[in-house]
Amino acid sequence: MKSIAVIGGGITGVTTAYALAKRGFAVTLFEKHRYAAMETSFANGGQLSASNAEVWTHWSTILKGLKWMLKSDAPLLVNPKPSWHKLSWFGEFIANIPKYRQNTVETARMAVAARAHLFAWAEAEGVDFDLKKEGILHIYRDKKGFDHAGEVSKLLAAGGLERRAVTPDEMRAIEPTLAGSYYGGYYTESDSTGDIHKFTVGLAGAIERLGVRCVYGQDVISVHSNEETATVIVGDDESEQPYQFDGLVVCAGVNSRRFAAQLGDRVNVYPVKGYSITVNLLDQRSQEAAPTVSLLDDETKLVTSRLGVDRFRVAGTAEFNGYNKDIRADRIRPLVDWVNQCFPEVNTRQVVPWAGLRPMMPDMMPRVGRGRCPNVFYNTGHGHLGWTLSAVTADMIANVIKGTSDTRIYVPLQFKSA
Repeated sequence: MKSIAVIGGGITGVTTAYALAKRGFAVTLFEKHRYAAMETSFANGGQLSASNAEVWTHWSTILKGLKWMLKSDAPLLVNPKPSWHKLSWFGEFIANIPKYRQNTVETARMAVAARAHLFAWAEAEGVDFDLKKEGILHIYRDKKGFDHAGEVSKLLAAGGLERRAVTPDEMRAIEPTLAGSYYGGYYTESDSTGDIHKFTVGLAGAIERLGVRCVYGQDVISVHSNEETATVIVGDDESEQPYQFDGLVVCAGVNSRRFAAQLGDRVNVYPVKGYSITVNLLDQRSQEAAPTVSLLDDETKLVTSRLGVDRFRVAGTAEFNGYNKDIRADRIRPLVDWVNQCFPEVNTRQVVPWAGLRPMMPDMMPRVGRGRCPNVFYNTGHGHLGWTLSAVTADMIANVIKGTSDTRIYVPLQFKSA
């Protein structure tokens, strides 16, 4: 297998193309937008967060979703309108609750292993992406949340991640700009942050230098395989153009489910909308008042990252509302209010809102490996950890295609870090 098509030009597709090109494959990347990283990889929370590896398949998630269903500004919002896709997804989500501990440990292992790949690639290719290695501080306002975090820390430790409990005084020493009253926190010194869009665009330039053919501005209509040749058809209602390859990799985010169905596979990705705001720090006072250490507020499900001197990103929430990309004011308002509450000296006059659709599998684990056809592969379904896991899953799928490992999409991911 020499020629490979990669479907999707977000963080997962670009890292996959890079890993394949470094192994000597002739790679063609297809992206419907004119540029890489224009959808879910555009303005996420910025965290490279092994400490956020806890999967959501827990009964508390179900209870919160029911409690918040009619609250428009809730951290977790489920549109009660039924659909077969949504019902099947939640049915599988509940069925995977017994794997909560196993999948949390496994995700932590992958997240820890991903760091080395991502940092090495950025250094080798000269990619500047506002990397900040200041750690991530999880903040808790009550004992219940803090105690749960203690149990999660045991699972993270089993996955190879160290983080430590900190007192309110220690929290303020770690991040002096944080206002408010807190019960305690957990600090992961080894975590970091960076701009996913800048990284993906930089690596997209690198893959072109490595000989990857990037076909931008062309919508992939369909994909097919006869087990020997993979065909990618691009175009619109007026014209179509087929391309043929030895194999293909689906890295298409929330569109992966549709492409998988065309290839005879079932990849039950659901689009879970997340929101972010980028606060432009236009004056020195705001720049000094904004945090440099990344935060994760478990109560509100919000994360932060400092992107360079003059940008502050806040992101989070989860909205189950189908393939809806609308940016709702009632969902953005809590993010702005949170900044005003926790960092009152930051000027929020100029805030840029954004929404993206996270590709989530019901077991919260990415699908990495072979499909039904021997020349079809998947690297998709990373959910809220696409940025964190992208480099390691790209390396994994490249090894599968190279023939040095074998992972099928229907088998639980088994990855052991070195």
